[in-house]
Amino acid sequence: MVNLDKVLIVGCGNMGGAMLQGWLAGGVAPGRITVADPRMAEAPAGVMLVREVPVADFDVVLLGVKPQLLDAVAPQVAPAIGQGTILLSILAGVELATLATRFPDAKGIVRVMPNLAAAIGRSPLALSGQGLDQAGRDAVTALLEPLGTPEWLASEDLFDAVTALAGCGPAFVYRYIDALAAGATALGVPRDQAQRLALATAEGSALLAASSEHGPGELARRVASPGGSTQAGLDVLDADQALVRLVEAAMTAAERRSAEMGRDARGG
Repeated sequence: MVNLDKVLIVGCGNMGGAMLQGWLAGGVAPGRITVADPRMAEAPAGVMLVREVPVADFDVVLLGVKPQLLDAVAPQVAPAIGQGTILLSILAGVELATLATRFPDAKGIVRVMPNLAAAIGRSPLALSGQGLDQAGRDAVTALLEPLGTPEWLASEDLFDAVTALAGCGPAFVYRYIDALAAGATALGVPRDQAQRLALATAEGSALLAASSEHGPGELARRVASPGGSTQAGLDVLDADQALVRLVEAAMTAAERRSAEMGRDARGG
């Protein structure tokens, strides 16, 4: 059995903060967590906040800085990573091999791709790791479960694609919700009311899809009556696969940028 009791978060910005919030809301004891962040104003009650990375024994170190800061912070973080420490990295595009060269003493290294829904325990969490046996992987899964749904990928090669989906996807969804509201506003609905209705529509649709035995495509078909108003709108979105092609282009751009950041991090 692998115990992951002592957690250090290095860099607690938007994503690291969302994970911290999710852990605390999910019942993780605040005393288990230390945050090292020079700019964080204050930590939640019971969580230790330090300005520099402490030299101490941690079971888990979560690396949450910006990817371009990896080389700058690695010398500061390395002393906190002992032979029993598992390194979790949420640095977009930074590969396991790159992390291993910076943190050779880590027991295991796991790339994690969450999104901001970790704060409410509803994030997908794509995982890819090295150096861990099944017990170690199970321990990491258990640690992350309060944040949402951990999914171990068959290959790290999929990480850039999953980053485009699970990491960037919320922004794409928010854009679509905003577009729904803008469409309603163009038809005469007041802007603030259109935004409330669009958000409620997206929330209800997502919750229903999550609990349904049917996939989203089938649910869309069931909402649309032949010759009805919904089908008229779907005909526009489906023409020449307009929506699919637009989303594919957005995800391809995101995947490409994730890969570029990985090349920058490894110096080529």
